[in-house]
Amino acid sequence: MHLSADGLRACAAAAAGALFLSLALTLNAAQAQDNTYVMKLGTATINEGQHEWCKRFAAMVEKDSGGRIKGEIYPASQLGPIPREIEGVQFGEIQGYVGPPEFLVGIDARYEVLSAPGLVEDMAQGVRVASDPELQKMMLSFGADKGIHGAALFVAQPSLIIARTPIRHLADIKGKKIRVLAADMQQEMIKRLGGSPVAMTLGDVLPAIQQGAIDGSVLAMTVISTMHYWDAAKYVTETNQPFIFSMAFLSEKWFDSLPKDLQTIVDADAAKAAQEVNPWEVDFYNKSRQTWAEHGELIGLPPDEQAEMMKTLVAVGADVASRKPALQQAYDIFAAVAKRTQ
Repeated sequence: MHLSADGLRACAAAAAGALFLSLALTLNAAQAQDNTYVMKLGTATINEGQHEWCKRFAAMVEKDSGGRIKGEIYPASQLGPIPREIEGVQFGEIQGYVGPPEFLVGIDARYEVLSAPGLVEDMAQGVRVASDPELQKMMLSFGADKGIHGAALFVAQPSLIIARTPIRHLADIKGKKIRVLAADMQQEMIKRLGGSPVAMTLGDVLPAIQQGAIDGSVLAMTVISTMHYWDAAKYVTETNQPFIFSMAFLSEKWFDSLPKDLQTIVDADAAKAAQEVNPWEVDFYNKSRQTWAEHGELIGLPPDEQAEMMKTLVAVGADVASRKPALQQAYDIFAAVAKRTQ
């Protein structure tokens, strides 16, 4: 077969084009390998489980990526109040936020499902619940169409009520203004106990207690201990409800910009850090209780009143979920997981 001069030139041009394309693809792949990605992680708390997860996760990712991902950690709301941090993640301005999922109910109402009281009784069950593959798959999927990539779920601790004056009996809650997360289940819980719920972000709670704008707050022991809340309120009633969980939320925009190998590393290390933080949080929670006992007072409701409270609260989750079909489905899964991990 003989080619004309034009044919030879066309073949040569095609070969050169293919070579150029191959070189370009190779160069682009090499450049992707050489890129360094900044990963800013924000959380509202400091020196507790969420901060600990950030530290472990950032160290793992930096090591496993060979330095291609550089982690930066900003605890204590250094990147802004919680709503701003969440917006920053959605729009790709920051790469990650770690906190209770209830703060994202404005993005997806199902995030509040873990606020259902009466389903998780203690830290050991909390660890089992947080480690359940079905629950993890469900919780991490929320927000995917709103710019959120769910990365990890791990246990925090049981809730308590910190107050300016002691709450020794259920009747002492009546009429008190109690801060809660912006979740219907938490608000309904306080209403059924006779209190007035006030939704408020964490950064506003301490000054609100100091100024008397609220009487108390549903909070976490590790938070009030590390942030020295005893200077404003010394009385803690260990209601243990609802149980608190934490999640890590990454920017979908940032995650999608990563090469596939780095995406795999990020997801794997997020899960690994959560597994490591679960037992760490159990130990830290117990130490935080001891610290609080040295500076304030730990109060337990009388056993009969605790049982009465649980009887009152156990229906809250199902009642609130029944108002929203999507939340009902999520609640059914959470309730089933809680039952099989008892």
